[in-house]
Amino acid sequence: MGAPMASNLIKAGCDITVWNRTKSKCDPLLSLGAKFESSPARVASSCDVTFAMLADPESAFEVACGANGAAEGMAAGKGYVDVSTVDDATSKLIGKRITSTGASFLEAPVSGSKKPAEDGLLIFLTAGDESLYKRVAPLLDVMGKSRFYLGDVGNGTAMKLVVNMVMGSMMVSFAEGLLLSEKVGLDPNTVVEVISQGAINAPMFSLKGPSMVKAAYPTAFPLKHQQKSKAGAGPAESVSQPIPTAAAANELYKVAKSLGLADQDFSAVIEALKAKVQSSQH
Repeated sequence: MGAPMASNLIKAGCDITVWNRTKSKCDPLLSLGAKFESSPARVASSCDVTFAMLADPESAFEVACGANGAAEGMAAGKGYVDVSTVDDATSKLIGKRITSTGASFLEAPVSGSKKPAEDGLLIFLTAGDESLYKRVAPLLDVMGKSRFYLGDVGNGTAMKLVVNMVMGSMMVSFAEGLLLSEKVGLDPNTVVEVISQGAINAPMFSLKGPSMVKAAYPTAFPLKHQQKSKAGAGPAESVSQPIPTAAAANELYKVAKSLGLADQDFSAVIEALKAKVQSSQH
């Protein structure tokens, strides 16, 4: 997702310097006019604001705080905006390390996947340094359709986990409906159409339904990342909030992972339901 976000900034006339753990992934951006630096530290020292988009908390921490990490290139007046989805503790650790250099920190996980990133329609859930938020607002507007400032570091992450929790449960309900419709002799494509006309319409259903009916799951949001957010269990446990629906949905994502679907789109959770049906028939 970082690549389309960067390419939208380049198209908007921003002066961009990039780095990736796999250098070849930068090539399309270099052909658009981006510059390349050999480490996160060098990117940070050559730029006013550094954006980080990583796949998981471990990578986000390593890129910010590890050897040759971005923190080594940070200084007063610079800003670090982490748009990865990480857990609360990781976000706070990164924030602490960045601010210890005199730089400012903003966590800004995004709601939206590959296509919204390409179209510049992401939703930024930001928390942390408010003056940095105001400073990068025009850049967020290039990459996204809306942005929210949520206060202290940790709140952006919490909001993202709540959104992912609801999304994961909705996807499981949708998968159950598609399979049931087929079993009782309805056309699942018509189910997608009927849902899209009513009060429960969500872009996700219209977008993913047709490929789910064909048992195709092109990855926009990997299933392992949906399960990784543990269905919001972390925040829920910390405030003793019961989440029975999300917990049940999360069990199905675990089954799907055990079936080797971790890198498929999270809509592949429907395969876990199919497997359950088959095993109950034997």
